[in-house]
Amino acid sequence: MNNNIPKFYTINDSGLGCLLTLLVIGLLLGSVGLGWVVNGFLILFALLLITPIAGWFVFRWWIRRNLVEDQCPVCGYEFTGFNNTECRCPSCGEVLKVEASRFKTLTPPGTIDVEAVEVSSKALED
Repeated sequence: MNNNIPKFYTINDSGLGCLLTLLVIGLLLGSVGLGWVVNGFLILFALLLITPIAGWFVFRWWIRRNLVEDQCPVCGYEFTGFNNTECRCPSCGEVLKVEASRFKTLTPPGTIDVEAVEVSSKALED
């Protein structure tokens, strides 16, 4: 026995017998008139391969459509959230609502939300 032969020259044929057995069974079923069984297994196998790939692309499309990255209107901390949901700002803890790809403060009914504007004293004297 020659142990000096590198391992990349060896051929492993352990799965070849199983593949040939499946091929012979498929040809036998097709010749008997049960080709629909073989076609059914091939369609099932194709669906098992294609479904996860298609699901991955649908999931990526859904994430791109519903994931919102914006700044908190209270503290300015930038984070992500899902569209049309309520969440808390990780920095200040304010409850926020994600609407139209923007974070908005969630105020109780009857509360008027105003924004303060700083006016310099020089502008008042004029």
